Amino acid sequence: MKWQATEMDTYLKEKEYVDTALITLTPISWEKDVKQTVAMGEFISIIALEVEKQFHGRVIQFPEFSYLKKEDRTSRIDRMKSWEEELKAGGIKHLIYLTSDSDWKIVEDELGGMLVWLPTLPLEHMDSEYKRDVVKDQMKQLIPIMTNKWRE
Repeated sequence: MKWQATEMDTYLKEKEYVDTALITLTPISWEKDVKQTVAMGEFISIIALEVEKQFHGRVIQFPEFSYLKKEDRTSRIDRMKSWEEELKAGGIKHLIYLTSDSDWKIVEDELGGMLVWLPTLPLEHMDSEYKRDVVKDQMKQLIPIMTNKWRE
Protein backbone atom coordinates (compact mmCIF):
# COMPACT_ATOMS: atom_id res chain seq x y z
CA MET A 1 0.00 0.00 0.00
CA LYS A 2 1.13 3.50 -0.73
CA TRP A 3 1.13 6.51 1.57
CA GLN A 4 -2.16 7.79 0.21
CA ALA A 5 -5.50 8.51 1.88
CA THR A 6 -7.37 6.10 -0.39
CA GLU A 7 -4.94 3.31 0.50
CA MET A 8 -5.36 4.01 4.22
CA ASP A 9 -9.06 3.15 4.01
CA THR A 10 -8.01 -0.33 2.92
CA TYR A 11 -5.33 -0.45 5.59
CA LEU A 12 -7.77 0.41 8.36
CA LYS A 13 -10.04 -2.45 7.27
CA GLU A 14 -7.23 -4.98 6.85
CA LYS A 15 -4.57 -3.79 9.29
CA GLU A 16 -4.03 -7.21 10.88
CA TYR A 17 -2.48 -8.36 7.57
CA VAL A 18 -0.33 -5.31 7.00
CA ASP A 19 2.74 -5.73 9.17
CA THR A 20 5.64 -4.32 7.16
CA ALA A 21 6.88 -0.77 6.62
CA LEU A 22 8.90 -0.14 3.48
CA ILE A 23 11.05 2.97 3.77
CA THR A 24 13.46 4.30 1.19
CA LEU A 25 16.56 6.02 2.54
CA THR A 26 17.18 8.90 0.16
CA PRO A 27 20.27 11.09 0.30
CA ILE A 28 20.28 14.76 -0.64
CA SER A 29 23.35 16.69 -1.68
CA TRP A 30 23.43 19.96 -3.53
CA GLU A 31 27.13 20.69 -3.14
CA LYS A 32 28.85 17.71 -4.73
CA ASP A 33 27.94 14.54 -6.60
CA VAL A 34 24.49 15.99 -7.26
CA LYS A 35 23.67 13.82 -10.26
CA GLN A 36 24.86 10.62 -8.58
CA THR A 37 22.87 11.43 -5.45
CA VAL A 38 19.72 12.11 -7.45
CA ALA A 39 20.24 8.86 -9.38
CA MET A 40 20.40 6.95 -6.08
CA GLY A 41 17.06 8.31 -4.98
CA GLU A 42 15.45 7.81 -8.37
CA PHE A 43 16.60 4.21 -8.67
CA ILE A 44 15.58 3.17 -5.17
CA SER A 45 12.18 4.86 -5.57
CA ILE A 46 11.49 2.77 -8.67
CA ILE A 47 12.46 -0.40 -6.80
CA ALA A 48 10.25 0.57 -3.84
CA LEU A 49 7.24 1.08 -6.13
CA GLU A 50 7.75 -2.39 -7.55
CA VAL A 51 8.10 -3.94 -4.09
CA GLU A 52 4.88 -2.24 -3.05
CA LYS A 53 3.10 -3.69 -6.09
CA GLN A 54 4.42 -7.18 -5.39
CA PHE A 55 3.44 -7.15 -1.73
CA HIS A 56 0.33 -4.96 -1.80
CA GLY A 57 -1.75 -5.84 1.22
CA ARG A 58 1.24 -6.78 3.37
CA VAL A 59 3.51 -3.75 2.96
CA ILE A 60 2.97 -0.02 3.39
CA GLN A 61 5.34 2.15 1.44
CA PHE A 62 6.04 5.08 3.74
CA PRO A 63 7.33 8.46 2.59
CA GLU A 64 11.03 8.50 1.97
CA PHE A 65 13.43 9.12 4.81
CA SER A 66 15.53 11.87 3.28
CA TYR A 67 18.72 13.24 4.77
CA LEU A 68 21.63 15.42 3.81
CA LYS A 69 24.68 13.40 2.77
CA LYS A 70 26.76 15.61 5.05
CA GLU A 71 24.39 15.08 8.02
CA ASP A 72 26.05 13.50 11.02
CA ARG A 73 25.38 9.73 11.20
CA THR A 74 24.32 9.95 14.83
CA SER A 75 21.70 12.54 13.95
CA ARG A 76 20.40 10.37 11.10
CA ILE A 77 20.17 7.32 13.33
CA ASP A 78 18.43 9.28 16.09
CA ARG A 79 15.82 10.47 13.62
CA MET A 80 15.44 6.93 12.29
CA LYS A 81 14.92 5.60 15.83
CA SER A 82 12.02 8.06 16.25
CA TRP A 83 10.42 6.66 13.10
CA GLU A 84 10.96 3.10 14.31
CA GLU A 85 9.38 3.81 17.70
CA GLU A 86 6.34 5.43 16.06
CA LEU A 87 5.81 2.60 13.59
CA LYS A 88 6.31 -0.20 16.09
CA ALA A 89 3.96 1.48 18.57
CA GLY A 90 1.40 1.55 15.75
CA GLY A 91 1.64 -2.19 15.14
CA ILE A 92 4.31 -2.50 12.45
CA LYS A 93 6.31 -5.70 13.04
CA HIS A 94 8.83 -5.51 10.20
CA LEU A 95 10.82 -2.57 8.94
CA ILE A 96 12.52 -2.82 5.58
CA TYR A 97 14.84 -0.05 4.51
CA LEU A 98 15.80 0.27 0.84
CA THR A 99 18.79 2.36 -0.18
CA SER A 100 21.49 2.80 -2.78
CA ASP A 101 23.66 4.74 -0.34
CA SER A 102 26.40 2.43 0.92
CA ASP A 103 26.94 4.68 3.98
CA TRP A 104 24.02 2.89 5.63
CA LYS A 105 25.91 -0.43 5.54
CA ILE A 106 28.28 0.99 8.16
CA VAL A 107 25.44 1.51 10.66
CA GLU A 108 23.21 -1.38 9.60
CA ASP A 109 23.41 -3.05 13.03
CA GLU A 110 22.05 0.09 14.69
CA LEU A 111 18.83 0.03 12.68
CA GLY A 112 15.72 -1.66 14.05
CA GLY A 113 14.90 -3.25 10.72
CA MET A 114 16.34 -4.99 7.70
CA LEU A 115 18.53 -2.89 5.43
CA VAL A 116 18.57 -3.75 1.74
CA TRP A 117 21.32 -2.00 -0.16
CA LEU A 118 21.17 -2.09 -3.94
CA PRO A 119 23.82 -0.40 -6.06
CA THR A 120 22.44 2.35 -8.24
CA LEU A 121 21.96 1.29 -11.82
CA PRO A 122 22.04 4.13 -14.35
CA LEU A 123 18.51 4.10 -15.73
CA GLU A 124 18.55 7.50 -17.39
CA HIS A 125 19.89 6.30 -20.75
CA MET A 126 17.98 3.01 -20.91
CA ASP A 127 14.90 2.54 -23.00
CA SER A 128 11.75 1.73 -21.04
CA GLU A 129 11.72 -1.98 -21.95
CA TYR A 130 15.27 -2.47 -20.74
CA LYS A 131 14.48 -0.53 -17.55
CA ARG A 132 11.61 -2.92 -16.84
CA ASP A 133 13.95 -5.88 -17.34
CA VAL A 134 16.52 -4.40 -14.96
CA VAL A 135 13.88 -3.75 -12.30
CA LYS A 136 12.45 -7.24 -12.79
CA ASP A 137 15.93 -8.74 -12.27
CA GLN A 138 16.34 -6.74 -9.06
CA MET A 139 12.96 -7.97 -7.84
CA LYS A 140 13.94 -11.61 -8.46
CA GLN A 141 16.72 -11.08 -5.93
CA LEU A 142 14.73 -8.97 -3.50
CA ILE A 143 11.57 -11.07 -3.14
CA PRO A 144 13.31 -14.08 -1.55
CA ILE A 145 15.18 -11.80 0.85
CA MET A 146 11.93 -10.27 2.05
CA THR A 147 9.98 -13.51 2.29
CA ASN A 148 12.82 -15.11 4.27
CA LYS A 149 12.76 -12.17 6.68
CA TRP A 150 9.04 -12.70 7.30
CA ARG A 151 9.62 -16.39 8.05
CA GLU A 152 12.10 -15.59 10.83
